[in-house]
Amino acid sequence: MHSYYAARAAEYDAVYRKPERQADLRAIEAWLPARFDEGRAVLEVACGTGYWTQFIAARASRMLALDAAPETLAIAKTRVPDDGRVEFVVGDAYALPKGHGIACHAAFAGFWFSHVPLSRRREFLAGLAEALEPGARIVLIDNRFVAGSSTPLSERDAEGNTYQLRTLNDGSRHRVLKNFPSQAELEAAIEGLGTSPVFTEWQYFWAFEYVAAPGR
Repeated sequence: MHSYYAARAAEYDAVYRKPERQADLRAIEAWLPARFDEGRAVLEVACGTGYWTQFIAARASRMLALDAAPETLAIAKTRVPDDGRVEFVVGDAYALPKGHGIACHAAFAGFWFSHVPLSRRREFLAGLAEALEPGARIVLIDNRFVAGSSTPLSERDAEGNTYQLRTLNDGSRHRVLKNFPSQAELEAAIEGLGTSPVFTEWQYFWAFEYVAAPGR
C-alpha cells in the first residue's frame, strides 16, 4: 500500500476531478469543517495530498497530519498556509503518536478506513482512540461502491477483504485492498470504543462520526 501511494502521489488528485462526483465533493467540502469545534486541535490520519486537510485547517487551532508516504506529504504541505498550525508527520496509522506536542480533541481519516484489513479494524480504531484526548470526536469519510465510477473489484480473500487492480499512468498495475463497509459494520466496529454514531451518505461517499468512549 505504501509503495502504491508513493508511486501514485503525482496523479492522486485526479480522483477528485471525476465529473460525476463534483456535486458530492462540494457538499462534503462545506459539510466537513463544521464537524469539528472551532479552535480545537485535530489529528488527521492518512492525510495523503492534503485535499481534506485544507478544509479542516481553516477551523482548527492546530493539526497533526500524518501519512506513510513522504511523496504525498510534500504535496500536502503546499495546500495549507505555512503558519505553523499544521504539522505534517511521516508515520504509521497503526502506531499513532500520542502528544507530539499537540493534545488532539478530534480526529479525521479520509479514504483510509477502506484500506484497513477486516482483521485490523479494531486495532486501528482502538489505537486512534488512545492517541486522542478523552471524549474526542472522530470523523471517517470514504467511498461507496458505485458501478461505472468505482474501480471494479477483482477478488475477495478468505477473510472477506476485497481488492481492486489499479493501473497508474506509468503502466504499472497494483493490487489494492479496498473494502466497502456498511453502516452496520461501522457501528459494530466501534462497539466499546465509541458512542453517539452518526452515519451520513451521499451518492458516491459516506461519512461516519462518533465520540471516543470515556476512559479510552
